[in-house]
Amino acid sequence: MRRIILFRHAKSDWPERVDDHDRPLAERGRLASPRMGQYLAKEKLRPDLVVTSSARRARETWQLARSAFKQDIPEKIEPRIYDAAPSTIFETIKQTPPDVRVLLLVGHNPGFHELALSLIGEARPADMSRLQHKYPTAGLAVIDFDIAAWTELREHLGQLERFETPKSVQGR
Repeated sequence: MRRIILFRHAKSDWPERVDDHDRPLAERGRLASPRMGQYLAKEKLRPDLVVTSSARRARETWQLARSAFKQDIPEKIEPRIYDAAPSTIFETIKQTPPDVRVLLLVGHNPGFHELALSLIGEARPADMSRLQHKYPTAGLAVIDFDIAAWTELREHLGQLERFETPKSVQGR
């Protein structure tokens, strides 16, 4: 089994004269990121590898979320997933080292939303309905695949194990 966790970056700020790539998190994003990290840790959704977009807001999201984990988790900054098409993210995933069973990516919409929908073949109707409607900032899609290697990844092979947002995990 392989698992992909698509973690959309948290809410970002829009400061004047700052390039999109360099936009920081907004206050709401700085609050949501550690909350989602705590959720991941509490639910034992520990990744073997984290691949983060090179954008500042994505890197800050993971920096704040990772503090919930007691052990270090290997990380890689991947410029190809910044503002990437789903096909680019898909190909990046297929290049994941074989010893990685749980891969967490921190990136952006619309690529993550479109990719998640294309990967899922099975899902609980309520989770799928929420995901189809919107993939909010700091949202997490956890998708499981009954495959032995990342190179076997195909569209519609995944099962949406859960879809969570800062709002859905609040108070848990």
